Amino acid sequence: MMLKDHRSRTDQRQQRRPDGFFPRLVQLLGRIWHYIKRRLSFPDVILKETATTKETIFYYLDISISVARSLLLHLLSFGLVVGALGLGLGLGYFAALISHDNIPNYTTMKREINSNYEASNLYFANDVRLGSMRTNLVSQSVSINQISPNLTKAITSTEDQYFYQHKGIVPKSVFRALLSSLTGIGVQTGGSTLTQQLVKMQILNSETTFKRKATEILLALRVDKYFSKTEILQAYLNAATFGRNNKGQNVAGVEEAAEGLFGVHASQVNVAQAAFIAGLPQSPSVYTPYTNTGKLKKNIEYGLERKDVVLFRMYRDNKISYKTYQAAKKYDLTKDFLPKANNPQQSVKYGYVYNLLTQQAKGIIKKQLYQADGLTAAKVNKDGALSEQYDEQAEQLLANRGYHIYSTINKPIYNAMQQVVKQQGSTLGQTYYDTATDASGNIVKVKEQVQNGSVLLNNQTGAILGFIGGRSYSSSQLNHAFDTMRSPGSSIKPLAVYAPAIERKIIGSETKLADFKVNFNGYKPTDYGSTIQNRFINAREALKYSYNIPAVNLYNEVRNQGSVKPYLEKMGITSLTANDYKNLGLALGGTDYGVTVADAASAYSTLSNGGTHTDSYVIDKITDANGKVVYQHKAKSTKVFSAATAYITSNMMHSVVSSGTASQIPGETVFDTTNLVGKTGTSNDNRDSWFVGSTPTVTLATWTGYDNYNGSSYNLTDSSSEITNQFWSNLANAVYNADSSVMGTTKTRKRPSGVTTASVVKSTGQLPGQLTVAGQSVFASGTKTTSYYAGWSPSKTKEKFGIGGSTSNYSTFWKNYINGNNADGALYGGEVIPDEYTEGNTTTGIGQSTAATTTN
Repeated sequence: MMLKDHRSRTDQRQQRRPDGFFPRLVQLLGRIWHYIKRRLSFPDVILKETATTKETIFYYLDISISVARSLLLHLLSFGLVVGALGLGLGLGYFAALISHDNIPNYTTMKREINSNYEASNLYFANDVRLGSMRTNLVSQSVSINQISPNLTKAITSTEDQYFYQHKGIVPKSVFRALLSSLTGIGVQTGGSTLTQQLVKMQILNSETTFKRKATEILLALRVDKYFSKTEILQAYLNAATFGRNNKGQNVAGVEEAAEGLFGVHASQVNVAQAAFIAGLPQSPSVYTPYTNTGKLKKNIEYGLERKDVVLFRMYRDNKISYKTYQAAKKYDLTKDFLPKANNPQQSVKYGYVYNLLTQQAKGIIKKQLYQADGLTAAKVNKDGALSEQYDEQAEQLLANRGYHIYSTINKPIYNAMQQVVKQQGSTLGQTYYDTATDASGNIVKVKEQVQNGSVLLNNQTGAILGFIGGRSYSSSQLNHAFDTMRSPGSSIKPLAVYAPAIERKIIGSETKLADFKVNFNGYKPTDYGSTIQNRFINAREALKYSYNIPAVNLYNEVRNQGSVKPYLEKMGITSLTANDYKNLGLALGGTDYGVTVADAASAYSTLSNGGTHTDSYVIDKITDANGKVVYQHKAKSTKVFSAATAYITSNMMHSVVSSGTASQIPGETVFDTTNLVGKTGTSNDNRDSWFVGSTPTVTLATWTGYDNYNGSSYNLTDSSSEITNQFWSNLANAVYNADSSVMGTTKTRKRPSGVTTASVVKSTGQLPGQLTVAGQSVFASGTKTTSYYAGWSPSKTKEKFGIGGSTSNYSTFWKNYINGNNADGALYGGEVIPDEYTEGNTTTGIGQSTAATTTN
């Protein structure tokens, strides 16, 4: 009897229709097996019924081998297809990564790979040189003929064993490094040849994104194609970093390394010295024998062990004999290390300018770096380590790549401003002497000087022309113009209260604002000196004399129509918090953190630029060492207010200068103040004092106060506002004398077509008209005054004609008016607020800032 083959068995099973789940599952599996067997071409072998055991074993063994062979062939075919697809995708991805990169030509590459480390250069406006950036890296380039063969052998053995064989890259090393990077498995040895390292150091940077790696590979192939191995090796040996020397300076290039470690030239190093130097590039900070002060480390074993590794690799590559290898290992290298030497410190001239330019230049280069890697500011700032990495890269580029950084700071103007603060800084306030506890717990003497921060900028371009960072850079490096935030006091009123109110058609220049006792859920503001006016005051006068209660009443009305945050942020003030905007105290400068002088000046420039804010800036452009522009400032302008609003607000602020809280300025300036506008500001307890003044061309903002960083709490005097006004006048005079054209004092402010006017009743700020008051018909008329509006006209006089005020306040007003009394005068005598009311004033309302209680 013959046994049937698998196919005949399957046919029999197909003829029967099994019942139940499991029988059907068996049938399905049988069909799958039949399909696989047929697709893999199993041999059609027949096993006889009389077959011996041996024949039966070979029968099934033959089938198994056939199945395994077929599976292997199919898997291999599948692998080849997937591999080809993967290679195609990889090449496509590689091409996409570098598709937007500009591939340098031979001349450019030659210049870049051989470029020396050079500190960046800083400039004032008009290309006036300020100086070079400080750098703690020293280097000098030498020819390959001036480098000992011991060094070239050591470097190639430890950094790139196949340097003379490969074409710029070693594919298996690149693949290994890529696989390790993707999977996190294995030791990451980098996979970079000397050529790739040279490209990374001189053409790219040390960032390790896939895009940067792809560009690195392409450029390494290109460098190897155009340059000889000797040229590449020479460029690498002059560019690589080798830790610190005996002065604590960072070292680049083998010549500087040999001199800074052993006191010999690169051509004179022995095998042991060469091996030590060659071992440094892998981790300079770990293997260097010196600290940042130039002292020899207590433990230099890591560097010596690394030296031995290099020696072994040299022996392995047959670059030194076994005898030489053993002798170099036993050589006492410690006796060759130089003793500590003094590091000549670079003096910093124009310290405040220097710090500002380097800080902002670093920010610009950092942004370019992460954007080139496809990252956003939000992503980088969220990752502290990543942000720090880009900071370090930017600092390295600025310190070593020879950039030229051109600023907007006008040197004659800057010098003139420094002269004023030097001569008159002591008049700003008293100097205090005290003691404090330092970080080590020691009691130290502390000198607390009154400080000043000032900024002068162009309203139209946003260019910062000059500034004062502080009384003395040698005493305090803190830049009070750009880096400290202080309560703006009443100087914020035009920006946060009056301009938004005019823009939203809430007031005109003569609209009446209530100045009476008021209580906003426990917040009871007063005017300066804890007084109230007890009358309705027109908006111009309220701003002119910086009355607080009218400003709070008006801000309350403005806020009811929506937050003023969009206005302030468009003007460049982004330091205010949600809590600031929530509270009425913002109308008087009550803030959690405050604003910088630079931001205040920039915001004010909006009102003298037709309601358009142009971002302020201090760096005009940056070029590389060869003059190629790598950054050019582009002005960014934002419409904040209508031209009409800007004109009306400025017109009202001129009253501050002509006859208000800054009326002393016209008598102290050497130029015509007809077109000067501005606002004073004093925070609670005279903690801060401001004046911000603008001509149609420039804005000059100045702040005075104490740092109080040592737990002290010093304030200015009650005459601080007058002192600040005087100082501002002296600054403006100095600027005018240095360059009268900069101030733009002869330029006039033209009234825009959007400004409408109306002759309103002086007492009510609205048009004359008939109305009923307490059942009595009244015709509101009398003395008229011209009021300015941003494209609208007021209504006829209503019973409640002003902003703020209680029913009782209006009732008293109309009683005086009907009886022929002076309705414009104080209704309740204008008395000083009684003690029981001033006590309430010191207890601010929910969320209110105490800095907002008394300002002028």
